Amino acid sequence: MDHSRPPPIGFELQGADSANVTQIDVGFNHPPPQEVTPSTQPLYPNPHDQTEVPMPPPAPIGFEGQMENSNGPNGTAEADDYKANQQVINEIATLYFRDKKSKIDYILAYEDEQDEKKKERRKQFQENLEEEGLILEFEEKENSINKKTSFIKIHCPWEILAKYAEITNMKMPLMENDMDEELTGILEHCFSYLPSPFELSKDIIQDEPNYFTAPFNRERVDQFIIKDKATFFTNAQRSKIVYEILARTWFEHDKKGKKRIGVSNMVNNGSYTAAFPLHDGRYISEHSILASGKDNDRHLLYETWAKPGVWYKYQPLDHVRTYFGEKIAIYFAWLGYYTSALFPAAAIGLAVFIFGLATFMDDKPSNDICDPNGAGNFTMCPLCDARCTYWKLESSCRYSRATYLFDNYGTMIFAIVMALWASFFQEFWKRKQHELEYDWDCADFESEEETLRPEFEAAISNRRTHPVTKREEPFVPSYSKCIRYGTTLGIIVFFLCVVLAAVFGVILYRVVISGVLYASTDGVIKSRATIIASVTAACINFVIILILNFVYGRIALFLTDLEQHRTQTEWEDAFTFKMFLFQFVNYYSTVVYIAFFKGRFVGRPGDYNYSLLDKRQEECDPAGCLIEVCIQLGIIMVGKQALNNFKEILLPKIMVWFKSRKAKNEEKKEDIVYSRWEQDYNLADQPKMGLFDEYLEMVIQYGFVTIFVAAFPLAPLFALLNNIIEIRLDAYKFVTQWKRPMAARAQDIGIWFGILRGISAVAVITNAAIIAFTAEFIPKMVYRYAHSEDESLEGYMNYSLSVFNVADFQKKSIPSEIPPEFGNVTQCRFRGFYEHAGPGEYQFTMAYWEVLAARLAFIVVFENLVVFLTWLVMYLVPDIPYKVKMQMLRENFLSKEALYRAESIKLSPMRGGGGSENGANITDRTIF
Repeated sequence: MDHSRPPPIGFELQGADSANVTQIDVGFNHPPPQEVTPSTQPLYPNPHDQTEVPMPPPAPIGFEGQMENSNGPNGTAEADDYKANQQVINEIATLYFRDKKSKIDYILAYEDEQDEKKKERRKQFQENLEEEGLILEFEEKENSINKKTSFIKIHCPWEILAKYAEITNMKMPLMENDMDEELTGILEHCFSYLPSPFELSKDIIQDEPNYFTAPFNRERVDQFIIKDKATFFTNAQRSKIVYEILARTWFEHDKKGKKRIGVSNMVNNGSYTAAFPLHDGRYISEHSILASGKDNDRHLLYETWAKPGVWYKYQPLDHVRTYFGEKIAIYFAWLGYYTSALFPAAAIGLAVFIFGLATFMDDKPSNDICDPNGAGNFTMCPLCDARCTYWKLESSCRYSRATYLFDNYGTMIFAIVMALWASFFQEFWKRKQHELEYDWDCADFESEEETLRPEFEAAISNRRTHPVTKREEPFVPSYSKCIRYGTTLGIIVFFLCVVLAAVFGVILYRVVISGVLYASTDGVIKSRATIIASVTAACINFVIILILNFVYGRIALFLTDLEQHRTQTEWEDAFTFKMFLFQFVNYYSTVVYIAFFKGRFVGRPGDYNYSLLDKRQEECDPAGCLIEVCIQLGIIMVGKQALNNFKEILLPKIMVWFKSRKAKNEEKKEDIVYSRWEQDYNLADQPKMGLFDEYLEMVIQYGFVTIFVAAFPLAPLFALLNNIIEIRLDAYKFVTQWKRPMAARAQDIGIWFGILRGISAVAVITNAAIIAFTAEFIPKMVYRYAHSEDESLEGYMNYSLSVFNVADFQKKSIPSEIPPEFGNVTQCRFRGFYEHAGPGEYQFTMAYWEVLAARLAFIVVFENLVVFLTWLVMYLVPDIPYKVKMQMLRENFLSKEALYRAESIKLSPMRGGGGSENGANITDRTIF
């Protein structure tokens, strides 16, 4: 290779002597530290670094031809190009210390102010970091664009990385996986050769090597695949280790003499304004990634994952994991899997809706309601007291037509299919999750790798010996736990009552506004009173939900901190459960009221129920309450998704645009390099709760898709369309709009999976109840097969509406005025099965008991059928794929073999052995 000219950045190893490359990289596609050849100017202005070296600098990828003139640029265009190239080079240099070799692993930022207490905290904190072995380098505020922010660059040397990798049981590569081909199925092998429009181009992104791994051990370091110590640990792993140190370093003593620890507390008290790892560089390049390759991993993720144009492509999850860590990657893996599973559900739901559209003109009950000479001419009883008058059933025509779209024969089939869909989704996700756990080396994370929360260690003074590790660690006594959890339970119950009070307020609004609208003299308003009341109540309920969500978040945070959980996973699970409990009641309570309670306790003409503040309760339309459930679900579900997308992407984008625009203007004025750390500093902060809001949004959506799908078959379709956008919006936020988060590890999606199982179980009950009690499916079936002469629905409306003698009205219920077209009204109709005359007048008819028995029988059969099919799915689908089981056994074998070999090498001098070969033989005999 010609060494007279340095290779383009990112391609340094391509022309290297292959004999010098003895091992494949560690399995994490990460570039080595780059020796950036400096120009005659400092790489970035710094009062401490005045070194000048010969020109020219190496050309960035895609600009090689523009910099052939080594004497510098000629002409305006060339000068602009040269300046742009120099800016790229200088920016790359700001990924390193001034020695241009030490990688920046973490950044601390602060604004220099006259607060001595904060200065003292920073001084103590930084001294303690250096004692831990971290290397710090300072950038004064004069070197920043805004002239007020100072930065501290942190580099973690190999010795400290190795030490903490061993302490945290970080798994590192032992050898390349030699079982992939053996365990690949025939179909999978065949399909791998077929082109797919959803696959990412192999010319752009390569599959990451698959390795067998083992917990890192410094004494057995030669057993691991280490090509270069500088690149052995990925950037994500390096930042994770540095964060572990930052989170456990103390900065001051409180009044009781306890040490206050952690960089999070330093940010919260204002001593630092930010703490974050750096992104790898720019996410947009001047050249084509297909022609010239990636500039950095961030650029690769933008082009293959976050860019809107790749919305239909598979996610590069292994690269997401390498860049952001397992916790974020497993969220996107779950979201992608859930979105893929929605395709068949959305297709069937759309088919059910189309079936309703195609056949609603043939629905006999709807046709009878819309017929002014048939059932449409029935005189109906007033819907409210005094101010409301009699009305014709024909005015309910639109309602009945719309209701049929969601209440037809396909609905029941769809409800059963969705119950099975939920079971299949959970079981196959478990398999996928186990596969990811193994591939990403986090199968034993919670049991072996996870450490105590720094906040827990600092807050708890009681100590005891752990029964498993035999190490002394803090613990919370049982009596203290009882007090803490008792307090939490009381506060939770109180605020759940607040939610129910809010629901009661919305119900009261519906009752009052319905009466006002029905009493209106405007015929249009009067005819659409139910729709207006439903829509406005749903909007008010949505606003209340948003307000209460804001309050609940802070309450749940306080209560979870009060409980003092040992590990971060336990803390997150406890917080998640509280928030979901609040949100579940908050979002679903009004829908449950409409679906299962509205119109059930209204009474009947002559004996109305006035228990609600002496107000007559609202009734369902003769066509049922199902269309109101659809309205409520549509407004909450679609409104929530639209608001979340606005809040998640537009607001951060506006803030980042404003900050970066201001900084770039200053850069032009001052001719100062806009460093990588300052660019990242101007990005938006990730929400404090990390992925919690993302998970919660999707799980609430999952509830709408499963719990009430019998009332709203289009829910899976809306969810699918939202999620296709959501995946790319979330990816765009992480890659372009947010500071790079600390690369946290996670074994699975945590308590969210248990919540999904709970929602699925509730969904079986609610869908059975909606079909049985809210929809008209069961009464129609009873009439068709028990009362109809020709098994048709001819005469169904006459069967389902009872007759009332107006002379039996309570005084307060008599209409104040009757329109002339009604003449002398002696009888009116109302919804229900009641006797009209005789000794049992206004008692339930035999038809009522038949329908009730059929409804209860349907629920029992439906639930048992779904439970049996769910159990069958769980039995037939193993949790761990065979391929993963075999690889886990192979990895355990190799890990033990490496341990035995290392021990045998140690013992070989004592035995007079001949080195590693003898050790290998001993290992083989020992294992087998």
